[in-house]
Amino acid sequence: MDIKDFLDRMFTLGIGAAIASKEQIEKLVDELVEKGNVAKEESADIVDELMKKGKEYQSKFEASIKEKVKQTLKDHDFVTKEEFDKLKKRVEELEAQLKTKTDD
Repeated sequence: MDIKDFLDRMFTLGIGAAIASKEQIEKLVDELVEKGNVAKEESADIVDELMKKGKEYQSKFEASIKEKVKQTLKDHDFVTKEEFDKLKKRVEELEAQLKTKTDD
C-alpha cells in the first residue's frame, strides 16, 4: 500500500485533519519525508490536500450530526425554536385580538 492510499484510508476511517491540527499533519508528513515514504517536494501538497479533505470530512460529519439530532427531536415530538416562535407570535396576536374585543 502506498502512502497516498494510507492517508486516504485515514480519512475514510474518520481520522485525520478533521481532528488534527495543521501542525500535527505537518509533523506526520515530515516524519514520512524523513522515512523516505514521501518526497520533500510533495510534502506541502500533501499537507494542503489533507487539510482540504479534513475540512470536507468535518463539514459532512457536522451536517450528518445536525441531521440526526433534528430527526431525533422530530421522532420524540420536540418543538423546534422556529415552531415555538411561530406559536408564540400566534398567541400574542390572539391575546391582542381578545384584548381589543374585551375593551370594546
